[in-house]
Amino acid sequence: MTETKHPVRIAAVADLHVTVEDKGKWTDCFKEVSAKADILLLCGDLTDTGDESEAAVLYDELKVCTIPVIGVLGNHDCEKGRQKIIRNIIQGIANVHILDGEAVVVHDIGFAGVKGFGGGFDGHMLAMFGENAMKAFVQEAVDEALHLDRALAKIEKEHPGMRKLVLLHYSPVSETIAGEPEQIFPFLGSSRLAEPLTRRKVTAAFHGHAHHGRLEGHLGDVKIFNVARPILLKAGFQHPFFMYEID
Repeated sequence: MTETKHPVRIAAVADLHVTVEDKGKWTDCFKEVSAKADILLLCGDLTDTGDESEAAVLYDELKVCTIPVIGVLGNHDCEKGRQKIIRNIIQGIANVHILDGEAVVVHDIGFAGVKGFGGGFDGHMLAMFGENAMKAFVQEAVDEALHLDRALAKIEKEHPGMRKLVLLHYSPVSETIAGEPEQIFPFLGSSRLAEPLTRRKVTAAFHGHAHHGRLEGHLGDVKIFNVARPILLKAGFQHPFFMYEID
């Protein structure tokens, strides 16, 4: 467990979509964020097409980052079925943690992370009914929510009373995807991810995926931030990192 002065400065961004042509593109940004933040969160779609050559570029860029980096993968990272390879490449750096239903403690804060999945929100969630393919779709959302809950439970068991933050790629609420076509809401997130956040009394959750959504939302007392890079750029961030402080 790392000690630091409070408040802890957290930088967050999603949807980097790194390509093989991006060599050198992120170096200055990662150097700057290392000077301004204590922790960097990467909330999925780290690569553009889920290729290990793109992950290798990100690996080289991240080596200049001198602060802990915590991330999750996104749907683009799973495009070619090489997500395990991509994860292993990126977290080959000592201070980088790519979470998949796991938890890590940094600066006295517990971080839990999963990719998440779709399925819809509130009274419009897809049900476990119908064809096997539809049931499998819903089961994936259920499994991701269970993995998130287990990671949060691990933090609570090992560090009672510790503040908890969550990394996702898919959204747990419809509020931060507003602006996207309603027809694709079921593919942008799921309320199944929301239940562990409220029951485990998470302080804040960060996600991406919805490039045309909204930056901020809430789930009861839980703050929700959509830190997709296009949203941050549209909001006028000079360098696309959202800054969040926690006491």
